[in-house]
Amino acid sequence: MRSSFYHYLMTERDPHKKDAITLFANNAYLDVGFPKQSEDYQKISHYLELNGDYLPEMSIFDEAWERYLEKEN
Repeated sequence: MRSSFYHYLMTERDPHKKDAITLFANNAYLDVGFPKQSEDYQKISHYLELNGDYLPEMSIFDEAWERYLEKEN
């Protein structure tokens, strides 16, 4: 069974690293509205476009999504 994108993203959390994906993961952890169970790119992308003020560029999400797909396959 495939894990959610959020579950994958939480593996990227780190209080010391400051790269874009780590910062995205740290901020998503604090976002109570994040679609935690979703595996759907469009749903998560739409949510972030409306609510992801902490994400400076959507390309960061795209890169994290690619890593997620690689890890899941």
